[in-house]
Amino acid sequence: MSRKQRVTTALLLAPVPILAVLFLPTPWLAAAVAAVMLAGLWEWTSFAGLEEKPARLMFLTANALLMAALVWGGGPSLFTLKVASLVGVAWWGFVLVWLARPAFAAADSHAARSFKLLAGSLCVVPAWCALGWLHSEDPLGARWTLFALALVWAADSGAYFTGSKFGKRKLAPGISPGKTWEGVYGGLAASVLLGVLVLPLLGLSWSALPALALLTLVTAAISVVGDLFESLMKRHSGVKDSGALFPGHGGLMDRLDSLLAALPVFVVGKAWLGL
Repeated sequence: MSRKQRVTTALLLAPVPILAVLFLPTPWLAAAVAAVMLAGLWEWTSFAGLEEKPARLMFLTANALLMAALVWGGGPSLFTLKVASLVGVAWWGFVLVWLARPAFAAADSHAARSFKLLAGSLCVVPAWCALGWLHSEDPLGARWTLFALALVWAADSGAYFTGSKFGKRKLAPGISPGKTWEGVYGGLAASVLLGVLVLPLLGLSWSALPALALLTLVTAAISVVGDLFESLMKRHSGVKDSGALFPGHGGLMDRLDSLLAALPVFVVGKAWLGL
């Protein structure tokens, strides 16, 4: 993909989620994001090995019902959303182990396909719950949600431009040959810089900067794990992109992969650090 095409597509797409996060009430935003994430999960079912459309629709319906049940059972305290977010953090810890053993579940078997479908649910549902938890926090929930999204975008952009210019040492050549350690460092630096710039807008004093910097670093790092994990799933299935919806960017899941990993970690980390 050309750099110009990638940048142009990103600039055209960015206003939509920004406006939605800032101006939609949480229930409406959650519904819109659920539709987007389920569409991404539809792509996931394809490279997870589920080919029959009725079966894919049933899988998506089951995930949609699970989302609805979690919201319904959460109550004013959002208990189920918080538990699901914690499950998401634990899941991405397991994914780190999976990435270290990339041949795991690579075989085209019923067990491998079933596990990859479960993996898709564990990527999508906790991330959606985390976003709902974060956005519903008053009075700055919308700002924090936008910061979480922008943090991942900054890390991805910083990694792309730094890696393309200075990248030499491969991060995970067996999974995603284009990613480099230099790109990772550039993405981490961009995320911390963003945190410094927006700290006052998040209702924080400058004394909270170390905690915010730690949160941004960990979130940016785990966003790379989300990207690598989707790359591994695509490598297992022999596809390059999850789809061709966005010129220069691939499909929906190619745009969501980093966010799916980042959101649960960001929200749980924010709560743990008292931010």
